[in-house]
Amino acid sequence: MDVVLPCLDEAEALPWVLERMPPGHRPIVVDNGSTDGSDRIAAELGAVVVREPRRGFGAACNAGLLAASSEIVCFMDADASLDPRELPLVTGPVAAGEAELVLGRRVPVAAGAWPAHARLGNAVLARRLRRTAGVPVRDLGPMRACRRAGLLGLELADRRFGYPLEMVVRAAAAGWRVAEADVRYLPRAGRSKVTGTVRGTLRAIGDMRAVLADQGRRTTSPA
Repeated sequence: MDVVLPCLDEAEALPWVLERMPPGHRPIVVDNGSTDGSDRIAAELGAVVVREPRRGFGAACNAGLLAASSEIVCFMDADASLDPRELPLVTGPVAAGEAELVLGRRVPVAAGAWPAHARLGNAVLARRLRRTAGVPVRDLGPMRACRRAGLLGLELADRRFGYPLEMVVRAAAAGWRVAEADVRYLPRAGRSKVTGTVRGTLRAIGDMRAVLADQGRRTTSPA
């Protein structure tokens, strides 16, 4: 199955990530404008490299989804904060027909792996998602799996940091069974462009709130 890895300057982390990819999992590294040779390293290590010039996490995810061809597609960060060897934990329930979307619930294994400001922002959004959409999730985890055809059918529109939340919101609205599986969360290689700074976290939260607001308008507008 295909594994989409949005990538922006992850040269330090990519070797560890790609060398731990489980058998039967094809990495698709979507380079989103790296200047550190991430694309070259990914290609040398055997990954499929897709270049997405339009900046944005959602833009990179969408480009990877379009490049994928497997029935089940996975997404995960390329920064070594998640171990690819745990991908079967999220793909297994999808393959078995137990859920249509499975998110990896992050369990930090070291101090500082998940900064407090990022964890708080995630908790607030997850709680709001549980209340407004009835989805029993505690984490909007970046490691996730679903069927490619179904995801394309959701027609996700966000091309920024709201993409992961929009996936869950639209999946719930479509009647998908959404589940979680615990995965280890490791200290990432290098500094995060999002959770590593308060500013980055606030930007991501802003994008996700916009997704929730849009969904609210969709559910309250007359048919």
